[in-house]
Amino acid sequence: MTEIGIKLRKSRLEQLLELAQTYRGKTRRELAQLLGRDPTKLVPASGSPKIELVMFIAEMLDWTVDEVAKWLCEGEEKVVKKHPRTSFEKLDEKSKQFHRSGEYKKMIETSQTSLRVAKTSEERARSFNRLAGGYDGLGRFSKVLSSAQAGLREHPISTSLRLLLQTTAANAHYTLWELDEAQGMAQRVVDVYKEFAPKTNRDLVAQAHAWFVLGQSQRRMLDIDPENAVCHAESSRRSLSNAADLYESVARNVHDSFGGIANTCRGGLIEVDVILGRHDAREALARIVDGLTPVVDVNKIKKGDWLESYGWWCIFGCNIVLRHISDEKDLQRYMALFTNKADEIADRLDHWAMRERVFSMQFEGRNRLIGWTGQDIPVVIDRDDIRLITGTMGRFPQFKETGWSLLNTGNVVEES
Repeated sequence: MTEIGIKLRKSRLEQLLELAQTYRGKTRRELAQLLGRDPTKLVPASGSPKIELVMFIAEMLDWTVDEVAKWLCEGEEKVVKKHPRTSFEKLDEKSKQFHRSGEYKKMIETSQTSLRVAKTSEERARSFNRLAGGYDGLGRFSKVLSSAQAGLREHPISTSLRLLLQTTAANAHYTLWELDEAQGMAQRVVDVYKEFAPKTNRDLVAQAHAWFVLGQSQRRMLDIDPENAVCHAESSRRSLSNAADLYESVARNVHDSFGGIANTCRGGLIEVDVILGRHDAREALARIVDGLTPVVDVNKIKKGDWLESYGWWCIFGCNIVLRHISDEKDLQRYMALFTNKADEIADRLDHWAMRERVFSMQFEGRNRLIGWTGQDIPVVIDRDDIRLITGTMGRFPQFKETGWSLLNTGNVVEES
């Protein structure tokens, strides 16, 4: 950290301590006594407080630890770095190019720069939307959500940009398994476009994405609320059909990559149609297996939405197997086929949301195998698996319990 950064952080730490004194009606000495420290040494010379001090301040202020940490760090970039002379539009275009090339860290850096040079609320909201796209590429979905929410706090901004940010936030909620929030936000966007027809390509994409998030969230409710599974399946079928049709239209008129998202919708429809009795489970699985023919060798497929769609087909296949296949030998055979292929695709795309599903499905398959054989089947993992499981735990709060189970029961194999 630079000298300026240290001074800024120490100043902010002093501000928080003074605020805590006023809020709690205590003196500096009384705060120090509660913490068991010398009142003259509450603020470290380095400007970097230990976690116990951050937690203490959070408790004194009734803030969260994250809010305290964010306040201590906030503003350092603005002080340390000078604003570049590059125009906002050039930076925004660079962010878009980095997104297309999959250079997400560069996209984040460029979006942060464009945020600093933005002069209007519309430009700031656009920067936050780009920032969300960069974090999405790195699988940091909590940051996707916070970036989209920051963009939505900007005002005034155009309606089309607001709706796009709402679909971005809805998708982050969906990915984090916050399904009620995802459905609520997606439905809002769907309702707006029912009343006011899309006028631009941005509108068309936002409309399709809203239907997609709504349909996929409804599909995930099949296991969350099994008592109403048929109702959720019917709703999901309607939403995913609309999303698929809209994405196919966008693919024809904007970019063919959107056809890959339509293909993901078609895969989700196979899963819900089994619940609705439109497909026999084994017929559905045969259709999914046939549908994976193009990705026999994933390294020969261009990275992007089409390759990703085949990974999701594998996950939909796993869901069908776990719900509808009672023959344990067939179950294990299908689960191995689908999780191995999804794992290959997730690795090629560096796709954290898909990794979360793969690890979770493998864990569920192992539990079924233990129940079938009566034997505690060991989990064999290597150092790379540990890295990926750890990264997945950090990105998905609901995965932490599964992640710890995998790490605590796994037999670690050292690479030769």
